[in-house]
Amino acid sequence: MNNYETVFIASPILSDVQIKETVQKFKQLIADAEGTLVHEENWGLRKLAYPIKNRATGFYHLFQYQVKPEFIQKYERAFKHDEQILRFLTVRLEKYSLQYAEKRANLKKDVTEVEKKENEN
Repeated sequence: MNNYETVFIASPILSDVQIKETVQKFKQLIADAEGTLVHEENWGLRKLAYPIKNRATGFYHLFQYQVKPEFIQKYERAFKHDEQILRFLTVRLEKYSLQYAEKRANLKKDVTEVEKKENEN
């Protein structure tokens, strides 16, 4: 099993429910391939650097996962065939990039915990 990271941009015209369904669909594909979702981040609605399919914004989402290399071709084909996806990028995480990704995920968890404590007070 190799470690991979995929970032995709979903169309901004989707409702919150449709975005959640799209994210769930791609999470399920990983699970069906006997992969493991290691980390997930929702980056929300962001402005694009340049228009894609006449859209200036898009919903960004990140997955980090472990899966067999044969699965990636099928996974990317699913992104290509989904009309709600504007762009996607999948990269294989090497030793040092994996360490960096783990550090970033742990930092994100720490920040989230601090924000929760501040909201409680």
